[in-house]
Amino acid sequence: MLQNDRDISVAGPPPPESAKGEGEEPTGPTGPTTGVPEVAAETSAPEIEAPPLEKVGTAYISWMMIANFGSSLALMVPLSYSLAVRISDLAPGREELLGYVTGSAQFVYLVLSPLIGFWSDRKRSRFGRRTPFMIVGTVLGAVALFGIAAAPSVLLVGLSWVVGMVGWSTASQAIQNIQADRVPEEQRGRISAWTSVTSQIAPVIGIGIAYTVASSTLLVFLVPGLLGAAMLVAFPLVKPEGDSRALVHTSDVTLKGLMASYWFNPRTYPDFGWNWLGRFVFFMGLYSNTTFGTFFYAQRLDLPVKEVAGVVATIGTIGVLAAAGGAIGGGFLSDKLGRRKLFTLIGSAVFVVGAVTEAFAHSLPQLVVGAVLMQLAIAVFSAVDQAIVFAVLPDRAQAGRYLAVVAFAQKIPSAIAPLIAPLVITIGVTDGGDKNYTQLYLSGAVLALVGGLIIKFKVKSVR
Repeated sequence: MLQNDRDISVAGPPPPESAKGEGEEPTGPTGPTTGVPEVAAETSAPEIEAPPLEKVGTAYISWMMIANFGSSLALMVPLSYSLAVRISDLAPGREELLGYVTGSAQFVYLVLSPLIGFWSDRKRSRFGRRTPFMIVGTVLGAVALFGIAAAPSVLLVGLSWVVGMVGWSTASQAIQNIQADRVPEEQRGRISAWTSVTSQIAPVIGIGIAYTVASSTLLVFLVPGLLGAAMLVAFPLVKPEGDSRALVHTSDVTLKGLMASYWFNPRTYPDFGWNWLGRFVFFMGLYSNTTFGTFFYAQRLDLPVKEVAGVVATIGTIGVLAAAGGAIGGGFLSDKLGRRKLFTLIGSAVFVVGAVTEAFAHSLPQLVVGAVLMQLAIAVFSAVDQAIVFAVLPDRAQAGRYLAVVAFAQKIPSAIAPLIAPLVITIGVTDGGDKNYTQLYLSGAVLALVGGLIIKFKVKSVR
């Protein structure tokens, strides 16, 4: 999502004109001349006058993490479990419909997210810039869960989830924007780590909660969703964002400028381009292998879909521990050895081992081993490649712009992989036969390995 690197959270009076550095040229590393003039690149993203960042306290961080936990609970439980149960009720044996439902919703949010972010950056209200989007998103998400639970057809489930996806994702993005607004550089690493941990724990706990009320379709959606909504709403109530009406815009915004903010020339910045491509291919493999987890476990363990929640929660709990160890261990060792690309390749290779294990697994121990290896691999790859991203940014003065471009290497696969996966699992399948999950997991393994190889051998400026 497009956001300025100078985001703020609490309004203050604009500084005097002399403090704005009028007439000064922007500083920072620059690359060679591209087909797009450098002046246009520098001025393409809108700027918003911002006061200095101040260190945030423990209480504020705690409430922010509670809200982040709530947004992950509300968003990820349907994606990981509840939607599969609902579609299984309405269309037994039509697992591929889950991919169409989730992929379509991801695609809609992919299109809308830059516009939502642009609007949020320029929102002026007594409640701040981000809080209105957090509240409206939460309301939309909660209403959508009612719609899914009551929907008499898969089509209405899909339409409801589009609303739910946009709502919960908007609320979640508002938290990330507040984090960028309020958290100074010296606190970002630690808070980002806690954000990652709460995001991974939330769906595991949420699926366990959903399993306790699995006999009621309505409660499967509403209990985790409303609990998450309460956590989200509590954050701005306890820690208000502040009035944003005194903020000033320091540049005009045009559609051309907004679109230019997402462009970079891969020939001018080859390492940034190759790393983007490697991430894109890796995450295509990842999302190919995670969309149908509930149906996959049900088929391999010969269980009803509703009874898979316990399995998913168990695997998820172990996976969270593996992911935490992988992220911390991979990051520490890559810093210690001064080697980044090696660890992204190791992460890709471990993912291949996990995916192949899953592809041929027909017992719970095998499935646990495969899933844990995949979680470990994802954590190692993501943590170390994030360091590579910062190392190959074309211009740190425009970090917000280029990090938005990097985000699409993950958002696009999350939208299109669920649409492609249904085609893969039906290859060679007769009517009523088991879906071809072996082919799906092997395909994901190949993509993940290719992604790691691209980064290892094509990115030149990083060891």
